Amino acid sequence: MTNETSPLRIDIISDVMCPWCIIGYRQLAQALEATGTPHEIQWHPFELNPTMPPEGQDTFEHISEKYGSTRAQSEQSRTQMTALGKYLGFEFGWGEGSRMHNTFNTHQLLHWAETQGRKHEMKQALFTAHFTNRRDLSDINVLADIAGENGLDRAEALAVLDDQRFAKDVREIEAFWTKQGIQGVPAVVFDRQHLVTGAQGVDNYTNILKQLTKAET
Repeated sequence: MTNETSPLRIDIISDVMCPWCIIGYRQLAQALEATGTPHEIQWHPFELNPTMPPEGQDTFEHISEKYGSTRAQSEQSRTQMTALGKYLGFEFGWGEGSRMHNTFNTHQLLHWAETQGRKHEMKQALFTAHFTNRRDLSDINVLADIAGENGLDRAEALAVLDDQRFAKDVREIEAFWTKQGIQGVPAVVFDRQHLVTGAQGVDNYTNILKQLTKAET
């Protein structure tokens, strides 16, 4: 419900390796600001490449193998995403050597960050670390550094990743959303019942928010 005492709940299932996830979130954020919709966002884990080896894979190579895209098509897609990012205030730092990484540890770090009240901030920091600064998110020391840079205890973050204490919790949450039929991201669930997939654009998100608000008043 969207009234003064109960903000609109928004569940976002995403992976920090997904460029459309940060684009979609930035579009949604603009729509939320434009409509002044009271809201609360809950982030949930999804792994685009759960079998990705620890060393990761060159992004061009990965996209070619997974989707059959040519290098020219991938470059065109990067150009499109870069322009969208710029419009939304997010910088994509594509370049030779850009890599995809296994993100199971990033989701464990985010799960821990939630216990510290910093999950949203860490999610944004990880998007920036990967897409803007091209940092190696498969390295737990890099992940711990990012946590420390964003107001969390670096040593504790490293310990969390080293002993994998939240591995079971993250697997269970991933399995829950898979059972709900989530097969790709971004996936956004409004008010626990309205599923919207893909980066919809500011105008579409604005219309969705207006429709939800109108329906619940």
